[in-house]
Amino acid sequence: VQLQASGGGLVQAGGSLRLSCAASGRARNSYYMGWFRQAPGKEREFVAAISWSGGSAYYADSVKARFTISRDNAKNTVYLQMNSLKPEDTAVYYCAAQSPGSGAGRYDYDYWGQGTQVTVSS
Repeated sequence: VQLQASGGGLVQAGGSLRLSCAASGRARNSYYMGWFRQAPGKEREFVAAISWSGGSAYYADSVKARFTISRDNAKNTVYLQMNSLKPEDTAVYYCAAQSPGSGAGRYDYDYWGQGTQVTVSS
């Protein structure tokens, strides 16, 4: 099982970034795919999740209307489009996947990527 996140970087406030996460192994068949983030000195927090079909997407209130999660099952990849970035979005972003058939909800994950740093300057 491997989750490879990419696309992080340094951007000015108001800018945009697109994160990608390529899944391999059992993670490819995850019903929900999610993104979480962890800022220095803070706990990891939920950012967004998307169902297998892509028909249902869920967001933290802090990113709603600015971030968009999507997935391409043919490419085993989930994306996070981040617009109107703010300095408080600065964090390491992690993608996450579930065990196939786990039946877990959208906040519960079994597999985690290595994280990609997003830094937003003011």
